[in-house]
Amino acid sequence: MAADVPTFETIQLEVQGALAWITLHRPEAMNSMSPQMVADLSAALDHVETRRDLRCLAIRGVGRAFCAGADLKAVKAFSDAEDQASAVRAFLGRATALLRRIEQFPMPVIGAVNGLALAGGLEIVLVCDVVLAAEEAKFGDAHARHGLIPGWGGSVRLPRKIGPNRAKWMMFTAEMVSAATMAEWGLVHQVVPGAELDGAVQALAARMADKSPLGLRRMKQLVDDGLEQPPDVALRNERVMVEAHNPSHDRREGLEAFAQKRPPRFNGT
Repeated sequence: MAADVPTFETIQLEVQGALAWITLHRPEAMNSMSPQMVADLSAALDHVETRRDLRCLAIRGVGRAFCAGADLKAVKAFSDAEDQASAVRAFLGRATALLRRIEQFPMPVIGAVNGLALAGGLEIVLVCDVVLAAEEAKFGDAHARHGLIPGWGGSVRLPRKIGPNRAKWMMFTAEMVSAATMAEWGLVHQVVPGAELDGAVQALAARMADKSPLGLRRMKQLVDDGLEQPPDVALRNERVMVEAHNPSHDRREGLEAFAQKRPPRFNGT
């Protein structure tokens, strides 16, 4: 029997087979990130991570935006508060920890960008493993427009994804960039008509769902760790990971299924 799916105030969590959908659901605020949304997302991730039947996570928005970044009304309220420095620091810490958790989540995370992905919304996209976008989607680092600077990892991740010069141009100008251009620059992996976005995500998730969860998790870790290490260190770590992976059930099952000409039955161990 399928596990009950919890409900939240600012997001929706749905399960379709092996795919979990998290939908940012504050259309009246262009899905901007409030303290409540940060808490809701953290709780949703807790649930998804405990589900042995799930193999992939997708994040999308509702309405015309994927996410317009931090809720500036909340940020303004912090600045008006008596202990505003402490409030801002706490919100920033929780948001950055959330994005880091998404980045390190133990299953593939697909960003399904349905509309505007601005500032913190772009920073959410940057922590996804694979990004699909609707043709009408737009991406931008809007911090400069409001006298702000990236605070959820954008200044670190954006240059690594699209190159430092393009990242600086996006940050300095606050201009929006089309999904097609972001595909050319390497951040977006597939651009589809908006009406086909959910189907494209489901098709991609299905291609991942029959793979070894343990293998996917370890490959994700190797790639992410390797980007931060000299090649020789990364290669040594890969060999260590292979040795750790060799005794696993999924490796043995994969080879046995190949020999027996049948689909493998992976269990993530």
